[in-house]
Formats: sequence, structure tokens, C-alpha cells
Amino acid sequence: MTQNIIGTGAEAVLIHKGTHLIKDRIKKSYRLPILDERLRRQRTKKESRLLEKASKLIPVPKIIKTDEKEKIEMEYIDGKKLSEHLDTLNNAEKICRTIGEQIAKLHDADIIHGDLTTSNMILKDDKVYFIDFGLGFESKKAEDKAVDLHLIKQALEAKHFNHFEKFFSQVLEGYKISKHHSLVLARLKAVEKRGRYKQAA
Repeated sequence: MTQNIIGTGAEAVLIHKGTHLIKDRIKKSYRLPILDERLRRQRTKKESRLLEKASKLIPVPKIIKTDEKEKIEMEYIDGKKLSEHLDTLNNAEKICRTIGEQIAKLHDADIIHGDLTTSNMILKDDKVYFIDFGLGFESKKAEDKAVDLHLIKQALEAKHFNHFEKFFSQVLEGYKISKHHSLVLARLKAVEKRGRYKQAA
């Protein structure tokens, strides 16, 4: 079966193999080998754990198997990457509301995605799959959840600026299913205020 490298990031190489996707964490030559192996193993285990937990809540790639050290083999989601297609979808606002609902479900389970962009969301069979939990972690803090929302806001503004305001307003509408939405949205305002203060400084 042929294997194709479809992406290379700072942390991992993504290999497409039939109906599977292999995420292979890159060795870092600037780190001590024993430390590098430990970090890659910890991050692989953490991402696998988050994917398993998230799979009970929202659409995410199913894990096929996890290597003890650095590899995760998972289902390959063959759909439309929202970063490339969201602007042209007839139901884009409905999709954005779904995104907000799915973020709320993750946050109510104390899962922080850590890299919420439309590049990490794939539309397939009317479902929005969240991918790449490599920067994710677990937290009960409203601050961490607010920062997660701030990330998707920044991503929408940068990539989908022509429709940014209505797209993000729908994300927030969807997010209101969260039992803690009032607290998190209030904290989001504080996060944004800090951002504006830093830019002014």
C-alpha cells in the first residue's frame, strides 16, 4: 500500500496510507536523545487520550493504534478542509454554529483543543470533524477555555475576514449550550482586552 506524506509540521509528519493517517512525531536533534524520546512518548500518549475522550462527544478521527514512542495511526478523514471551503458553503453559518456546539461539548468535558483553526476542521457527510489535538490538554479553568475560543476567533478573522463577524457570532451562539458559557464568554472579553492592551503597548 502506497504511503504519501501530506503534511510536515514543527512536531510531526503526517503520512496518508490508504484509509489511515499516521502521525509520526519528529526526533529533535537539539534535545538529549533520552529526553526527546520521553517527550515524544508523553505527547503521543496525551494526544491519544484526548482523541479517545473527545470521540465520545464529537466527530474526530478514530484511533487505529498507538505506538509506544511516537506514532498514532488513525482514521483518515477524506472530506473538505474548512479553511479552504467554509467561505463558499451555502450552510456556512450553520456549520459555524455546529463548531461552537462542539467546542462547548469539549469544554464541558474539560478538553482544551489548543489549536482551534478551520485548518483543523474537516467537513464530511454533514459532520464537522475536529483533528490534530497535538497541542491539546485537560483543564477546568475558564481562562483556558476562553483562550481556546479566542483562537478560533483569530483564525476566522485571519482566514475568513469577509464573513468573520457573522461566522464568529454563530460560533458563540452554538457555544451557549455549554453549562459554563456565561463564565467563559465573560472571561473571553477579558482575554481580548488584554490582547488589545498588549498591541497598544
